[in-house]
Amino acid sequence: MITFTPLSGAARSPCTVPLAYLLQVDDVRILLDCGSPDWCPEPPAGDVEEQKPPSWEEYCDALKECAPTVDLVLLSHGDLSHSGLYPYAHTHWGLTAPTYTTLPVQAMARVAVTEDVDGIREEEDVGDNTPRIAEDPASPADDSGSPSPEAEAGSPSPSLSSSTKKRKYVATTQEVIEAFESVNVLRYSQPCHLQGKCQGLTIVPFNAGHSLGGTIWKIRSPSAGTILYAVDMNHMKERHLDGTVLMRQAAAGGGVFESLARPDLLITDAERANVTTARRKDRDAALLDCVTATLSSRNSLLMPCDSSSRVLELLVLLDQHWNYSRLKYPICLLSRTGQEMLTFIRSMMEWFGGTISKEDVGEHGSDGRRDRRRRDDDHDEEALGAFALRFRHVEFFMNPQSLMQTYSSKDPKLILAVPATLSHGPSRALFSHFAEIPDNVVLLTGRSEPGTLGRQLFDKWNNAQREEAKWDRGRIGSNIMMDGVLRLEMHSKVPLQGAELDEFLAKERAAREKEAAQQAALARTQRMLEADEADSESDSDSDADSDDDSDDDEENEVERTLGEDFMDTAEEGKAVRPNGRAKRKRDQKGGAVGADWGNEVDEGVTRISFDIYLKGNVAKATSFFKSAEGQTQRFRMFPYVEKKRRVDEYGETVDVGMWLRKGKALEEDAESEESKDAKRRKEEEEAKKTPREPPYKFITSYAEVQLACRLFFVDLEGLNDGRAVKTIVPSVNPRKMILVHAPEAATDALIEGCANIRAMTKEIYAPSQGETVQIGQHTNSFSISLSDELLASIKMSRFEDNEVGFVSGRVSSLASSTVPVLEPALSAHLQASSAQPLRGRTLGARPTQALPQSTMIGELKLTALKTRLASVGVQAELVGEGVLICGAAAKRGASVDALGDSVAVRKTARGRVELEGSFSDVYYLVRKEIYGLLALVAA
Repeated sequence: MITFTPLSGAARSPCTVPLAYLLQVDDVRILLDCGSPDWCPEPPAGDVEEQKPPSWEEYCDALKECAPTVDLVLLSHGDLSHSGLYPYAHTHWGLTAPTYTTLPVQAMARVAVTEDVDGIREEEDVGDNTPRIAEDPASPADDSGSPSPEAEAGSPSPSLSSSTKKRKYVATTQEVIEAFESVNVLRYSQPCHLQGKCQGLTIVPFNAGHSLGGTIWKIRSPSAGTILYAVDMNHMKERHLDGTVLMRQAAAGGGVFESLARPDLLITDAERANVTTARRKDRDAALLDCVTATLSSRNSLLMPCDSSSRVLELLVLLDQHWNYSRLKYPICLLSRTGQEMLTFIRSMMEWFGGTISKEDVGEHGSDGRRDRRRRDDDHDEEALGAFALRFRHVEFFMNPQSLMQTYSSKDPKLILAVPATLSHGPSRALFSHFAEIPDNVVLLTGRSEPGTLGRQLFDKWNNAQREEAKWDRGRIGSNIMMDGVLRLEMHSKVPLQGAELDEFLAKERAAREKEAAQQAALARTQRMLEADEADSESDSDSDADSDDDSDDDEENEVERTLGEDFMDTAEEGKAVRPNGRAKRKRDQKGGAVGADWGNEVDEGVTRISFDIYLKGNVAKATSFFKSAEGQTQRFRMFPYVEKKRRVDEYGETVDVGMWLRKGKALEEDAESEESKDAKRRKEEEEAKKTPREPPYKFITSYAEVQLACRLFFVDLEGLNDGRAVKTIVPSVNPRKMILVHAPEAATDALIEGCANIRAMTKEIYAPSQGETVQIGQHTNSFSISLSDELLASIKMSRFEDNEVGFVSGRVSSLASSTVPVLEPALSAHLQASSAQPLRGRTLGARPTQALPQSTMIGELKLTALKTRLASVGVQAELVGEGVLICGAAAKRGASVDALGDSVAVRKTARGRVELEGSFSDVYYLVRKEIYGLLALVAA
């Protein structure tokens, strides 16, 4: 039985991102994608709306609840909407199930999530700690190790309520790295047979287009059949990618890829089912014309973009245009991870397609001298083998401040800034100043997530277009002039100054002193509890030679155990040391003769109690009992703590921590002074290289942006439009289909289009968020082991990716195993019959035996049979519906005598194939070819 639940990105939903779906096949729970929402949407207009929880709370709560029970995770694309929340769920919510994706998706997702979390944590508190009042300047430190007291500037209300309601699940950079390092990577068309609880399932990734390494997942189950998960595909070839393998190119004959045809369940998206996209040639020309015209008029362009996936298509397009037109204007990529992203993709040339593979392999790969010369001229060692990915015209900047220091606002330039939603980070900071300059152009290449500034700008542009020029009508619109005032909420992190800094440093100093005191008390207690067991055991096993030696051993044991701790006496409230003799010996050796050790007092040390009498340090005090002589002696007592030995099934447990500490102490003692000094100098140098970040606080301000720039939109999202979706889905022809990731209008459009096709399935589901769809019935699966004798007797036949064979045996149980064993039925029958007495038999009578029947597995296609017969010299023609005439009768003008060598192949209902004709060479040849197209399971 198959159970499907959309956690986010459901059908008929106004917000179609992020994508996350829970698929359960029998007892195996599979998480398909784990995207993150935009954590910084625009604030709602009304005060009433502010009381509603954020849009991502329902999704995050559902994912948090099901994450520990997930058995398998599959990631399809490397952007935030498909993989953004995986690091946080992996670290905090127990999403530790085996995760699979392709190598580029792993690398690109790591880059995208790192860019996102760094940008958010650089501007605001993500709510890692307990919510606090904004005016508190000395709150606990966040994950980065630096204190982050939050202040509110320009707003009368504190940020306590907002931080309580809008909890943002943003991972740290280290958590992102560790999470994606645990992901398993596969190649395209590489089957992976899962083990453990997922045993029996096979997953195979295929190229989906749209992004580098984008994946269509094929899941094969022995009980549920074949499941195809295909979202965000692109069948069109782009500059850096080939189209999806789901639809073959016209040069390859067209049609659906055979391995992906006719699945039992297809899970696909319908987001653009009612959208008609303009031709790629027209879209590219409109974008490049806008760029060239703006730069030629000495103005600048701002193109918000993502940090990993679709930015590659933009860079390749712009770099080719710069080389062709010989433009000298700078292309500025504003991203923290831009150079890291290019380093990754230059090592993944086998995953690229389009014009990049032609340039690298076809044109330049045949001339080694030209390769060497171009590499030496460019002084770029990493670009060898990736000439289309050198991007000589692109300059990288980490933040807007470095960009402004290099180029002034009057210099014409093209700026690619992340993120594409303009919700935070460099793109939002630049937009607040960029939009006020007349004739500058903000060029959008995607619609962005609903509720963000990027989506608001797209809606403004789309509403200003004529009805026939809107974005979903297959036309290229025109740019518009923006006017009015836009109020933006800006977040930033500023260092503490003045009284705030002094107060924070004072509290930090007090906290550091308190922690040091706690550590000292803990270490002192640890030394007391850790007795030297080896010495104590040797002392108890050996016989003492004299009482004096025993007394010395006892006093040495006291000295080792108490260390530097003190004992209180009743004489004038003074503190004395229990090891007076040893202390005097140390004074003689150290030169501190005459020191009054009885007057030393350690302030703040916790007093200890004593349980047994201790020799020495006798104090005189008045006692109620035996007071005849007026004075009695009272001895001090030793701080004895009874040790309880912990025992497990292997004996006494070993305190690993104690041995590690002792080993570390021995290593430190064995080190020479030179090595200690070298290590100390190395630590000081590392501390100087990574200076500690000064104390800071987060502030929120509001900027009034006077809009004066132009706004233009060109669709470069790289996704299928409605015509492609309505062509691909019927060609795949699934038995059942689930629609996700689509608004209501697009969902209804695709369902209506499929309903008009007679051969298309009618079982189409479009579940909403949180709604569960059950397909099929629950199937019980059992495990059985085949004996070696039975395996040797099976005749296997290959069918697709599997080998099948007929098995007949008897199930037997073994005392040494819980899995039953299937043995040959013949040997089991002989063992049973040998124990029975022989019976007489009537002369001439034979027992009735049923003859075994062979089984053919597969679907015979008459067109494929016709092609195979033609290759062996037998002419065949299709006559009527489902009838193939083979032999002489297939020739025109054949004589009546030649009809005897003809055979008719007919397909009937229920998968039966009839071979009709007289016995001849043609008959046996046709039968042999039919057997070759099917898998024969001999009984």
